[in-house]
Amino acid sequence: MNETIVMIHGMWGGGWCWENYRNFFEQRGYHCITPTLRFHDMAPNEVPNSQLGTFSLLDYAKDLEREIHELDVTPVLMGHSMGGLLAQILASRGLGKSLVLLNPSVPYGIMALKLSVIRSFWSILTKWGFWKKPMRQTFKEAVYSIMQLLTVEDQKELFEKFVYESGRAGAEIGFWFLDSKAATKVDELKITCPVLIVAGSKDRITPVKVTRKVADKYRFVSTYREFPNHAHWLIEEPDWQEIASYISIWLNRV
Repeated sequence: MNETIVMIHGMWGGGWCWENYRNFFEQRGYHCITPTLRFHDMAPNEVPNSQLGTFSLLDYAKDLEREIHELDVTPVLMGHSMGGLLAQILASRGLGKSLVLLNPSVPYGIMALKLSVIRSFWSILTKWGFWKKPMRQTFKEAVYSIMQLLTVEDQKELFEKFVYESGRAGAEIGFWFLDSKAATKVDELKITCPVLIVAGSKDRITPVKVTRKVADKYRFVSTYREFPNHAHWLIEEPDWQEIASYISIWLNRV
């Protein structure tokens, strides 16, 4: 039976984010599943579901756990950005045979509010009650924080696909120290599968100094690799195949 990879997208995205990676790994015999998180299956210009603003990371994780339980295999969990944090939560529940984290959002206990991160979310952070409302970056913020290595044409095309995200989920990640439910808490001792953590050295929304701390959290089971010519959107940036190839080799080895 072919290996199964569950690819989990990040903020403002959908299963479509993984098109490059899905094609790449399916050509190598993997069975790839690219779920779209709840309330993200919408047109970018639509008014978001009123429930989205208060939807928790734990709600996303519950949906994903249900889908994984329907599989007849234990999959590889691959997550990008916020999807990387969801993958960590799921792996701590024993739902992954290995874990691939691409510029992952940080779990409870790791401070991620660097200046570049604050700038990336400035229009959101300066709106009262953002933690209970659907939220989305401005185009300028998205270019600065996510898409700086893409062409202008690709930046516009990508931004037009982005949908709204849960303000609560964003607050749970950035302000974990105020979250009484500790939604982003992950017990590293419960993650015993092999973990690969990939970072783009030019990432601004998930700075590489922060990602190194995630790697250190799982240091007994993790492999860490930085790519100096990549930023946050390394699933589609020029030479994304370099990273996908590295991941493929690592998966074959473990």
